[in-house]
Parts: sequence; C-alpha cells; structure tokens
Amino acid sequence: MGIVKISDPMHESLRIASQALSRSINAQAEHWMRIGLLSELYPDLDHREICRLLIRAEQAGGLDLASAAAGQLEAAPAAAPRGARSAGHHSKGMQ
Repeated sequence: MGIVKISDPMHESLRIASQALSRSINAQAEHWMRIGLLSELYPDLDHREICRLLIRAEQAGGLDLASAAAGQLEAAPAAAPRGARSAGHHSKGMQ
C-alpha cells in the first residue's frame, strides 16, 4: 500500500463520486484506477464490457490485475465479454 498524491479538483471529484456511489474515497479511486488500467490494456473493450468483466470476475473469485497487466486476461467461456476472444485473449478462468 502507498500514498498517491492527486490534485484538489480530482480529490473533490472522488469525494462527490464516492458519496454518490456509496464507496469510500479510497474505494472510488481504486475503482477508477482499475477501470483505467483495463481500458488501457484492452482498448477493444468499452466501459460496459469492462464492468461486465469485473462483475463476472468477482463472481469467479476476483480479477488478478497482475495477470491482466501481463496481457493474460482470461475469462471462462460463458463469462468472456463481447470482443475479448476476437482480441486474442485466452479462456481458462479468472483468479
């Protein structure tokens, strides 16, 4: 765990979003970072597909972001988001 310095306007955006979505400020920041990381690693997936992926990953025990960052985003065949297979991603199951 570490400290990340952010601008005052970003902190205010986090505060507003965290209250609106019933998350702590840290949980909201982590959510945005997870979405951003996956968006950069898998630009073929849109926000809706990434959210579906995260929900299915949670149901399967969670998403291993280290594997995702290494380009090994894997989903069970029924849980693969639209476009994930066409982008060359493998299907095995998520950790």
